[in-house]
Amino acid sequence: MTITETFIRDILTEDFPTDFQQIYDASCLLQYLDKKMKAVHGNSKSRRSLASIYALYAILHFYQEDFYRQPDLYRDFDGYDYMRLFHFCRSLYGGSKLQNHAFNSRVNGEFRNKFPNAQNDLIINHNGKYLLHIDYLYANGYDISGTCCRIVQTYIDLLMVKDHTLLSTLQYMEELTDYAEKIQQINDLLTENTEARIFEIISYAILKNHYSDIKVYFGYTPESVKEESLQLYKAGRTNANDGGIDFVMRPVGRFFQVTEVNNYDKYLLDIDKVLHFPITFVIKTTSSCAQVQKELATYIDKRANGMRVIKERYQNAIEEIITIHELREWLHMLSENEVDTIIRDIGIYYKLEMNI
Repeated sequence: MTITETFIRDILTEDFPTDFQQIYDASCLLQYLDKKMKAVHGNSKSRRSLASIYALYAILHFYQEDFYRQPDLYRDFDGYDYMRLFHFCRSLYGGSKLQNHAFNSRVNGEFRNKFPNAQNDLIINHNGKYLLHIDYLYANGYDISGTCCRIVQTYIDLLMVKDHTLLSTLQYMEELTDYAEKIQQINDLLTENTEARIFEIISYAILKNHYSDIKVYFGYTPESVKEESLQLYKAGRTNANDGGIDFVMRPVGRFFQVTEVNNYDKYLLDIDKVLHFPITFVIKTTSSCAQVQKELATYIDKRANGMRVIKERYQNAIEEIITIHELREWLHMLSENEVDTIIRDIGIYYKLEMNI
């Protein structure tokens, strides 16, 4: 079985020089961690999976202190108190906003999906206390908890380096005096390979400033009508359970959802979540709006199978399609002050997202 991440292979080679591959092949836990750590790559589309990884790391951390190479003693253990584990998770890099779903169901659900033949859950919930099943703490007779801890810590270190690389880039952009170069730097961040969270933050910063230049006229009576600028608000963190809403516009009341082009079923699910209220989709693709609209219409036709009410339900709920093409075009139309504001906004929301 192939070890995906180079840093995991390096750690395994250091700990088990002659039989690292056999250890990996025998351990579902090592394989699970390997599958969950793709976010270290600059072009990763994967989430960071901090909730799942930190839930495991918390148990492994305390297990290392108390039960390393003591299987008989561990078999009689009731588990670690939830609050002790949870506080440890929240103390880790990027963990201050984590919730408890990973301990209660997420990890075991993901683990079952990846290893359907596994006989036991990875995390055991014992009356509100948590521990790992001993089957996954040993591989070919070796206690692998220390290796797993090193893998998680290295993953955290790599994420920290990656996060601060973008902050360094933003600082460099702020110091530039040539606005054409500033715009080019932002353009370079707008690609199909940009990490999903970063793309959402950059697209929000551009759209926020783009729409602020557009005026509308609102009032309850002809006498009370007044001019207002469109205002775009970010609905929450990029991994929030926001019901299909990433941005909200005032005063006209528009919903925006940031997504990728590769799963049209998710588009319809987002529409269902907001009860078919019209949504503007901001899509991480260099394809044209026309191409995306054509593909989406074809997918809706297939789902509807000739049923007019279903076809119209989804077609009428797509207010607008915005792709990287439009974001780049609108970026070039903004003033120098607005370009500076975009760079500041990216920094603010990125630090908020990553808890920096």
